[in-house]
Amino acid sequence: MADPSIEARMYLRERLFRAATAALCMMLLAGCAQTPTRPAEPYDPIEPANRQVFAFNDTLDTYILRPVANGYAYVTPAFFRRGVDNFFTNLGYPGVVLNNFLQGKVQRGFQDLIRFGVNSTIGFAGVLDPASTMGLPNHKEDFGQTLGVWGVEPGAYLVIPALGSSDARDVTSYPASYYTNVTAYVGDPVTTTALYVVNYINKRALLEKASKIRSQASIDPYAFTRSAYLQYRRNLVYDGNPPLQYDEQDFFKQMEQDGTAPPGGDGSGGGS
Repeated sequence: MADPSIEARMYLRERLFRAATAALCMMLLAGCAQTPTRPAEPYDPIEPANRQVFAFNDTLDTYILRPVANGYAYVTPAFFRRGVDNFFTNLGYPGVVLNNFLQGKVQRGFQDLIRFGVNSTIGFAGVLDPASTMGLPNHKEDFGQTLGVWGVEPGAYLVIPALGSSDARDVTSYPASYYTNVTAYVGDPVTTTALYVVNYINKRALLEKASKIRSQASIDPYAFTRSAYLQYRRNLVYDGNPPLQYDEQDFFKQMEQDGTAPPGGDGSGGGS
């Protein structure tokens, strides 16, 4: 008759072996799941609250902003809406000029200063855009981008009521943009408010196609909007040429080792 203590030890050893094997498999699976094939997840520590604000903004857009914007678009031709957008872009262009200088882009700062002067005069206060035809393109610079150039990280992702996506760094753009916008110095609060409302409605009308694409292409509009915003802002900070993130670098290094990397070795296809 077998010793019960020996059988107990063998049973315990077998259970431990199975547990260790299962743990090893789980570790291997976790390692495979964490293989860096995409950028790191966005930093969104208050996602539940952000989603609530996102839902509020979506409801506001569905029942108020979109109908008003569509009605506005129905009674105004496309060239008129583009002219209005040019006008308000020009009013805020002093901020672009200032942030160019703050970022050390001195040549571009002077070019944008000339652009502002040209469009403000022969462009009829910016309604027309003769500067672009003169080789002075429109640029997008704000204080959030300036902080990014200075090395400040984006921080937590935020959704602001009625304004939409932002982050802890980019919220600084709102007061900075206000005080570098000509609209703030009109003097009459009623006129200033009216100008901001017209600009808001006009921009919403111009974004109608993008809004439809987001709704049709995304299972989770919140995650889609968050990802698109963060990538867009990162692209602006680096003037359209952002460096690869660590996981992207590892991904392309692995492709090089496998012999599957495109020309250039960085996923760019070798283009400039």
